[in-house]
Amino acid sequence: MSLKKNQQEKARLHPRNKNRERYDLSALITAAPKLKKHVSPNKFGDDSIDFSSPLAIKLLNKALLSHYYGLENWEFPDENLCPPIPGRADYIHYMADLLCENNFGTIPTGDKITCLDVGLGASCIYPIIGITEHQWNFIGSDINPLSIESAQNIVNSNSSLKGKVECRLQKNPKNIFQGILGKAEKVDLTICNPPFHSSIEEAQKGTQRKTKNLSGKKVNPAELNLAGISKELVYDGGEYRFIQNMIRESKVISKNCYWFSTLVSKQSNLKGIYQLLERAEALQIKMIPLGTGNKSSRIVAWTFLSRKERKEWKETRWKN
Repeated sequence: MSLKKNQQEKARLHPRNKNRERYDLSALITAAPKLKKHVSPNKFGDDSIDFSSPLAIKLLNKALLSHYYGLENWEFPDENLCPPIPGRADYIHYMADLLCENNFGTIPTGDKITCLDVGLGASCIYPIIGITEHQWNFIGSDINPLSIESAQNIVNSNSSLKGKVECRLQKNPKNIFQGILGKAEKVDLTICNPPFHSSIEEAQKGTQRKTKNLSGKKVNPAELNLAGISKELVYDGGEYRFIQNMIRESKVISKNCYWFSTLVSKQSNLKGIYQLLERAEALQIKMIPLGTGNKSSRIVAWTFLSRKERKEWKETRWKN
């Protein structure tokens, strides 16, 4: 069994990431005029955005999607998490590179690739980026009916997304792949940004800490509205338990997917995750470091396919 763990550090965003350079605020304000109210000089005298304001962050990301990705409409409830576009784009780009490594140096694009996004969310962000960059098809799963409804509305209101995303409700919150993929259904890759916290209290402390780091202000827990997004942030047992269940279920559908993957926010979880994958008899494991600003994270990807099976997969699904 060959277990390859790529440990190379990434200090910057992916070379293909559209947001590698400093934000062009004038262009972004043109894309989302309401953003202008949230731009003011920072302590160095440069125009900047109030990154401690959820509304400002949402408007910024809306502007990024409009200006760089040509998205026409991106509306979802304010109580849902607003994903940072640059970091989400990096995940898509590095997974595309992983497919490229296995496809003679060419990224497979278009309808030949289907990606399963576990935890689609109300914002539908990963399908938006994956379709814009590579024209992939997506299946998006979520346990929250309101998130599925919101994501479907985004798909319906953007011509570039229509016919490219299938939103599926996960009716059993304990399951990840079971109940979403059919027995004979195949996907080329899975992606996931798992719930990070093990409790609402832990999530509140994390949000308080983040807000203080960004603005220097203390936030009263009572002011944090996490009720509507608890399923996005919290899972019994936290990130590690969620990924443990994902690995267990991936073993059951080991021949239905080329590359399984997930984000891993806590480095302390890596050792245990490697052990779980080795016990599950994954044939290849990849760890891809990510770095956005002061935050570091990583992707862990794995496959159960043998070299022969991978060759057959490419020839039957990826050939032009």
